[in-house]
Amino acid sequence: MNDKTAELINNACKGRTHIKLTVGTLNTDGEQTIKTFGESGEIQNENYIYEIGSITKTFTASLLAKYIYENKMALDDRISKYLDGLDSERYYPTLKRLATHTAGYPTHLPFGAWDGIKLTMAVLFGGKSQGPFPFQMDLEKMKQLTQENKMDDKDYPWQYSNFGMALLGYAIGTVSGRGYWREMNEFLTSELGLNHSYTGTFADKNLRGFNKKNKDIGNWIWGEDMTAPAGDISSTAADLLEYARIHMYKEKPYLALCHQKHASSKRHDMGLGWIMGKKSNSILWHNGGTGAFRTLLSIDMEKKLAAVALANYPIFMDRIGLAALENLQNKSGIAN
Repeated sequence: MNDKTAELINNACKGRTHIKLTVGTLNTDGEQTIKTFGESGEIQNENYIYEIGSITKTFTASLLAKYIYENKMALDDRISKYLDGLDSERYYPTLKRLATHTAGYPTHLPFGAWDGIKLTMAVLFGGKSQGPFPFQMDLEKMKQLTQENKMDDKDYPWQYSNFGMALLGYAIGTVSGRGYWREMNEFLTSELGLNHSYTGTFADKNLRGFNKKNKDIGNWIWGEDMTAPAGDISSTAADLLEYARIHMYKEKPYLALCHQKHASSKRHDMGLGWIMGKKSNSILWHNGGTGAFRTLLSIDMEKKLAAVALANYPIFMDRIGLAALENLQNKSGIAN
């Protein structure tokens, strides 16, 4: 670990009494290096299970790719094919647009913009981490919002959408005949071999989260909230690096679909679920955040390197995770 990465970690941990900040890397030989840090420096790594937030979206998109490969779904299918009870005369976004955030849904959905601000402020400065949104979005609410937000048949400018990913997860669950949660858990363990990853949170397994006042605010309780496919998976640094390795070496042939450029914005390109570097589409990454947790997973597909950064405090982890990947590239003499 170079001085830059170490300094970022030290600054992030300073004054955070209960922090467990984990940084992991995967080198070209397939070797994992994982270190965990507390307020006063490195501590024993105990394979902590973190809420990974929106990194979940890459898993949802990976499962979609599997279903497309198996001819169970198609990228050009409209969501109305899988969501009954919608106006049949209207246009509804395709799965491709949902998976690339180009469907046109406002970022604040499924809640109002002001509700989102209040929720964020409450978590950061003293609130409890009880759940993802001010309400539990059930199937009827999902249909209502889909019906109310009328879209045209076009690629909209990139606009990050939890709601769009929720629709995508629901469609996958419908096709499976078992629902999102059961199908995703099966995918995580049986298909990908990630034995410390699962949907939702469990009090006896998950690392607890803390806010900026060092107050224990626990974990998000997802229950049967329909927004789950946008951010409900819990995992470890080791599992996420293994997940990155599976993507890098395309051990599952359907994953190649995730790595193709399907959309673009001014700042970056989009694979399925993954954000791609504008200068080089071989760099894939996604960050995540729940009530108290912040995460980042980044992959250099060409050079076969990966880095993950996880914290149980609401602090910005992107710089740490990207610095760890850059350090790997420099060590190999292959910095981009």
